[in-house]
Amino acid sequence: MKKEIKIEEMSLSDLESIKDILISDFDDFWNYNILKEELESIDSKYIVAKTNDGEIISFAGIKIIVDTADIMNIVVKKSWRNQGVGNLLLNNLVSLCKNLNLSSLSLEVSENNIPAIHLYEKFGFKQIGLRKDYYNGKDGIIMQYLMHKK
Repeated sequence: MKKEIKIEEMSLSDLESIKDILISDFDDFWNYNILKEELESIDSKYIVAKTNDGEIISFAGIKIIVDTADIMNIVVKKSWRNQGVGNLLLNNLVSLCKNLNLSSLSLEVSENNIPAIHLYEKFGFKQIGLRKDYYNGKDGIIMQYLMHKK
């Protein structure tokens, strides 16, 4: 049976439940303390993907700056990668920004993270800048998605 995935707002208790596997099962680019600060910030919004049995398989967050937002991270559990979870989270982040009536959504991604770049381009993100040597000798590509207000 294929597990169903639900998206909901991420809570501090969600973070506590993955604290011990954060680096081993997800990635080491953000630690527990930084994520806790993000979750407690009024300018940040985080969502979490859970299976129907409660397993946290992914999380993502934005930081709101006036009428725009920056994607802070989209992290998928290693065992769940390449199964469309990142796509699901990004779709939810874009919807969240539209619901908040924001004008744009921006991010930066390492030039060697080709799967992520393809995902962002599929959603309509466009490269708007470059940060030289931003990721340990690799350039950071700055991308932006403009919300189409109706």
